[in-house]
Amino acid sequence: MGSKRKDYISWDEYFMGVAMLSGMRSKDPNTQVGCCIVSQDNKILSMGYNGLPMGCSDDEFPWVREGDDPLETKYVYTVHSELNAILNYRGGSLEGAKLYVSLFPCNECAKAIIQSGIKEVIYDCNKYEDTSSVKASMRMFDAAGVNYHQYHRTQREITIRL
Repeated sequence: MGSKRKDYISWDEYFMGVAMLSGMRSKDPNTQVGCCIVSQDNKILSMGYNGLPMGCSDDEFPWVREGDDPLETKYVYTVHSELNAILNYRGGSLEGAKLYVSLFPCNECAKAIIQSGIKEVIYDCNKYEDTSSVKASMRMFDAAGVNYHQYHRTQREITIRL
């Protein structure tokens, strides 16, 4: 009997890879964020990426960051990847699940994460860590007992040919 291969990817690599791949579905020209929600026994429950709500055409709503009129920017229309993944889930409770996300959750997504029962957040990047939104997220996660930590990149390169 031969031995099994040893260079397979870890669960964290797999789920963060799925989150990052999901983010590649985003139509946002500036920021692509992906999310993957996983059960306690390592089953993928849901995925999401930042984008417009169903039924809202990607071609009819703005994608710009700044403007004189807030209604002409993307911020009032887009759904973040974490909320999309939570809303996409059709299987009942997310109690005790883990959430992998490519960007640390904002305070609005943190509320949804907490309310849904997710108990762990693994994030890749926290480029807005000095903002009040992320500070509020951390404060709420700490108060609600949601563990969060940064994904430790392995520097493994994975190529997918399609």
